[in-house]
Amino acid sequence: MANPLKQFEITPLLPLHVGNFDVSFTNSSLWMAIGVVVSLIFMTLAVKPKAQVPGRLQMASEMLYEFIASMIRENVGPKGRKFFPLIFTLFVVVMLGNSLGLIPFSFTYTSHIIVTVALALMIFMMVIVIGFFKHGFHFFSLFIPPGTPVWLAPFIFVLELVSFFVRPITLSVRLFANMMAGHIVLKVFAGFAVSFIALGSVGYLAAIVPTVFNAVLIAFELLIAYLQAYVFTILSCIYLKDALEIEH
Repeated sequence: MANPLKQFEITPLLPLHVGNFDVSFTNSSLWMAIGVVVSLIFMTLAVKPKAQVPGRLQMASEMLYEFIASMIRENVGPKGRKFFPLIFTLFVVVMLGNSLGLIPFSFTYTSHIIVTVALALMIFMMVIVIGFFKHGFHFFSLFIPPGTPVWLAPFIFVLELVSFFVRPITLSVRLFANMMAGHIVLKVFAGFAVSFIALGSVGYLAAIVPTVFNAVLIAFELLIAYLQAYVFTILSCIYLKDALEIEH
């Protein structure tokens, strides 16, 4: 049975070094580029007709637009409109990373912690910069809930501060762990099917069970791909709201 972890290995496709830094074009880079191309082609073809009665592609793009817009309205408020391009792009990047990885012989770039950490840190740093830019040192009041007794304030402040700085960790680990775990399970059951087939005629019958189970898992992984993109994006919206609106 093939090693289920081998699918996560980053392989240089175009070796390139700048000084002591390895900036090779890898399989991860390739599938990130494919994700960019797929999203550009889809959105270009979808909005090009500008029809009064939208076709399937235009309807899909409009539904995606409205989905992200309503997410921002409900979780950030009117002040979040200016961040629509960022949130929209974030959702598309994560969604494509999750779903393109289900294609055989592809690579799931969201299954690597370095990618998810980079996305989470981008949101985290943006929240800090916006918070201090809009509120100055009043931003620290975010860490003391209203109505907190004075004697308890120092302890609550420390707890809230730790919770705040843990956000990029939980945001990134949740996405990478779900993607990695799901793909490992898919690979394991696919390995079972291949191993059974190698046994001969009896093995072909035995291979039906893991094959069917794997088909169900792929459908489930598609759902997980969407849910994880949704969770990552909606949490980013909630964190962004903390920077924009400090009520105490």
